[in-house]
Amino acid sequence: MDKLREHRQYAEIDKLEGSRATYERDYSRLIHSPTFRRLQGKSQVFGAGTGDYYRTRLTHSLEVAQIAREAARSLLRKYPDAELGRADNPGLVIDPEVVECASIAHDFGHPPFGHKGEEVLDNILTNLVQEKTQSIVDVNKTGKASPNQVQKVTEAMRRKYEHFEGNAHNFRLMMFLEKRENIDGLNLSDAVLLGVNKYPYPGIENKKGMYWHEWQYISDIRSEWKIPKGQKTLEAQLMDLCDDIAYSAHDLEDGIKAGKIEVHEHFLHDPHIKRLIVDKIMTLDDAFWLGWTKEAIEPKVEEVLNSFLRIWEEKIPGCDHDFSRTRREVKAYWVSLFVSSLGIIDTGDWKKVTFVKEGKEDLDLLRTVSVLKSFAWVTMIKDLRVQRLQKRSEWILRRLWYAFNDPATSKSIIPSDWLQRFEKDQARPNPIWTWEHMIIDYIAGMTDAFAEKIYNELYGLKVGSIYDLD
Repeated sequence: MDKLREHRQYAEIDKLEGSRATYERDYSRLIHSPTFRRLQGKSQVFGAGTGDYYRTRLTHSLEVAQIAREAARSLLRKYPDAELGRADNPGLVIDPEVVECASIAHDFGHPPFGHKGEEVLDNILTNLVQEKTQSIVDVNKTGKASPNQVQKVTEAMRRKYEHFEGNAHNFRLMMFLEKRENIDGLNLSDAVLLGVNKYPYPGIENKKGMYWHEWQYISDIRSEWKIPKGQKTLEAQLMDLCDDIAYSAHDLEDGIKAGKIEVHEHFLHDPHIKRLIVDKIMTLDDAFWLGWTKEAIEPKVEEVLNSFLRIWEEKIPGCDHDFSRTRREVKAYWVSLFVSSLGIIDTGDWKKVTFVKEGKEDLDLLRTVSVLKSFAWVTMIKDLRVQRLQKRSEWILRRLWYAFNDPATSKSIIPSDWLQRFEKDQARPNPIWTWEHMIIDYIAGMTDAFAEKIYNELYGLKVGSIYDLD
């Protein structure tokens, strides 16, 4: 079983690597990669560079990794059947090192400007598919095209140009865009790759799924490990849940520090805030909210906000009424509560990492995390200045796309190493890229500041010197 988990797509040829354990090598490759360093320049909630206190994708990833590593150790003490020598399947193992590596890499694929950047890049490709479809239908039609004909062309264009999604781009980076001496990608162990795989589907089946090139290898691993369709490894499940734990506690801490969230009765009982949280929850597709109406959600939102205020009021006297200390203690309380409630349950054909109470899944605690995440979202993402920043970021990304996709001038403004990799890729029997998706991958790798720099060089004020290296 350990051979399956430690297997890599390409055989290692460096004899010096043999002196280090498999997952130590994975960890080193991840944290020494350019992609990892770029996370310091990518937004978490507030724009990267907003202040030296607020979290970026880099600090968020490190915090998720710490929480996940400790949670993995705790789960192994409670559930020894998840140890390597006792598990029934390679995907039902929990190894703290693998979970830590997966957590380090879980946000690699986020583009500049956070979730707004992800939305914009996907919208660009969606519009491209529609344009290409319409162009082909217009050229080939002898009369009005039938809906079936349009659908077939649309599906063909989706397979060709695909989509953009941060989790899919994770694998594009780890398995293709990153570089080693003689191969594309970081050549990570199969256990770590599946530990990052939150959405085990191809993109043509599920919008959050993977790009076809990377999915071919991942699906082969899953088949060899005999993982049921749609199921995730325990390590991927734990990483994903620890990401939610970090988001729900840490982003609220940033919001309080920034003054976007006020911890007092008037703010937390504001009907407008509650309504925004309920509306946000109604857009979620989490199974634990299935069938819940607005009228049913409102009391749960009220309960969680009251709990948040109660914990704050309990902690503040012991913190000598110091808001800075209280913020940290309240954050630590919620993280500790959630991590201590983690467990593993049997689902019949697989197992699930979740919150457990009295041997059963604690759906109420899952809803609590969801309410806190939604609270952070509506009070910060919906803030006026954050919305203005997002509007500006949308404009920047769309203008970069137009510049790099210009057939007359694009090749003169794209770095030569990207052009060389594109030419090399096109010489393959089955190329990975279209020109358009190569541009999307290039833009997605930018930090917030670098995207603004290139935008200003192309459209606005001159920034820096022409001798600055890209």
